[in-house]
Amino acid sequence: MSVRLLLVGYGRMGRLVEALAPEYGCEVAGVIEVANARGADGAASERWRDVDVAIDFSTAAAVVENVPVLARRGISLVIGTTGWQAHDAEIRKVVADAGVGVVAAANFSTGVTIFQAIVERAGALLGAQPEIGAWVHELHHAAKKDAPSGTALMLKATLERAGYPRPIDVSSTRAGSIPGTHTVGFDAPSETITLTHAARDRATFARGALQAARWVHGRHGWFTMRDVLGIQPQ
Repeated sequence: MSVRLLLVGYGRMGRLVEALAPEYGCEVAGVIEVANARGADGAASERWRDVDVAIDFSTAAAVVENVPVLARRGISLVIGTTGWQAHDAEIRKVVADAGVGVVAAANFSTGVTIFQAIVERAGALLGAQPEIGAWVHELHHAAKKDAPSGTALMLKATLERAGYPRPIDVSSTRAGSIPGTHTVGFDAPSETITLTHAARDRATFARGALQAARWVHGRHGWFTMRDVLGIQPQ
């Protein structure tokens, strides 16, 4: 059965999701442009009464405004936007009260999700060695607004949750058209270990979002891409 999608935000990611949707058995029912989110075709429009899942690649402010409206209408969501986490508790409450499903992730790449699990294990192993320091470095295109990226912050938090007890330096580079490269490094007095994930193009994020949309349809609760891929915590 086809999953009817509403795209919130129609930039590069929104257009990629639209182009790839048929490959995942999804149909784009409509688009909410961020600039017109309060207009006749905004989140409250009756045009979207038959939508199953909304995929949001918009702005942090738009997430805070639109997600509660869509959730109360019974529309599940895939949220790929970052920068709204200061409102995490209130958005989660709205979602729980509405009884819909949400997959929220700083990065929807399947490879990054698996990379996170690898970093988690590395943090647990190397955190026990007091002479080993850690860092996270990320590279993105010059137009990316947030720095460090949501993925870099997620990787830092992953190391900390895994038990890495020392400070973790996080740094960013913004240049050219880089889709996204993340490196987690560990340095000891006589050796270095680096783990790197590099996206070749942005289609990997659109594909992951579509996979998440199909998975969350009919589910209730708050999920991540690790849930979508069935990756269990260490």
